[in-house]
Amino acid sequence: MRNRLLLTTIFAGLAASAAPALSADCDITVGMVMELTGPAGAYGQAGAKSVEMAFRDFNEAGGVDGCKLVTDTRDSQSQGNVAVDQATQLVNIKKVPVIIGGIISSVSIPILTSVTAPAGVVQVSPASSSPTLTELGRQGKTNGVFFRTITSDALQGTAAAKYALDQGFKKIAVIHVNNDFGVNMVREFAAAYEKLGGTITATVPYNEKQASYSAEASSAMTGEPDALYLVSYPVDGATIARAWISGGGKQAFLLNDGMNAKEFIEAVGAEYLENAYGTSSGTSPTASTEYFNANYEAFSGGIAASAPAADRSYDAGAIVALAIAKAGKADPAAIKAAIPEVLAAGGEPIHAGKDEFAKALKLIKEGKPVKYEGVIGPVSFDAYGDITGPFRLWKITGGEVTTVSEMSADEVGKVKAEIAK
Repeated sequence: MRNRLLLTTIFAGLAASAAPALSADCDITVGMVMELTGPAGAYGQAGAKSVEMAFRDFNEAGGVDGCKLVTDTRDSQSQGNVAVDQATQLVNIKKVPVIIGGIISSVSIPILTSVTAPAGVVQVSPASSSPTLTELGRQGKTNGVFFRTITSDALQGTAAAKYALDQGFKKIAVIHVNNDFGVNMVREFAAAYEKLGGTITATVPYNEKQASYSAEASSAMTGEPDALYLVSYPVDGATIARAWISGGGKQAFLLNDGMNAKEFIEAVGAEYLENAYGTSSGTSPTASTEYFNANYEAFSGGIAASAPAADRSYDAGAIVALAIAKAGKADPAAIKAAIPEVLAAGGEPIHAGKDEFAKALKLIKEGKPVKYEGVIGPVSFDAYGDITGPFRLWKITGGEVTTVSEMSADEVGKVKAEIAK
């Protein structure tokens, strides 16, 4: 019931925030394609509110020469084909210069390959971590329009492998969602885990939205693993974890970043997750982090600032807003060129919030360089729209996700170099 009320509130809030602004001739519409419903609905709901918060702060700071940024938000339903249809409408009919989204890779990739890259429209994903997105960039298939504010699973898989072994999980079973995200995450994890001395006893893919996953859980139990590595989303993930536990599987888990969710913990039962560990793309705290953590829950209507995708979605919105201000117009090519300019090395540091954005807008008008330092830390994109950063290593204790430590990008790099020998 709480989730239905929250979703209703989010839809109403998004509509209300956009409606008044649409009457102004100079307002600039940014498309959002988010997973508001479906298996990744919790992420999309948090992400959408974060972008709205960034745009509110930006508009209150003065906007683009007094013109507001507004969103046209569409629900992908966590499905690639739905996402493509919604993105096509936004690009071809609404003529948006930017799309923020999706959250999951199986939504972002088809939007990119079918809509934004061919049209030359900027796309910024807050949370799509598949290595396929990097490879598309290497192959020249992104038209240079894709950016993401999360690290690639090519790095997270390595961090997860070392973390698993550090917890004494020398033999591990894997159950993963059978999509681009799940397949790539497990491939990177397996390569590192086995090279570091671990043994994978079973690898079981699953298809989404099944009523039962007892067969998958049973299949994964062969070989007496020390733990289950569950690469999933909160709804299906909880069903799988319950099937694993009820079938006699060890109550020991390694979890991917998206499983850092209250819905998952409550659905499984905190008492069964006292030996559950996970990895997430981490942060290097800045003044933006403090601002976001202090204000997001009240703005979002009760979503925690720690919700997956929340922090990096604010940064996606802030970078888009500042880039549009730098471009001075709703032109995709100009906005694409402006994105690295608002993250300029040596630029004046800019943080989240109305006052900081007002400072940035003044500097931009004066032709001075700015460097947005986000909620997740200082951000810069490489040639393929990727970022690097630390990884958060966490554990579930008493029904709460607690940070155990962090693994820096340099540390991950050293592990990758070690296993490459």
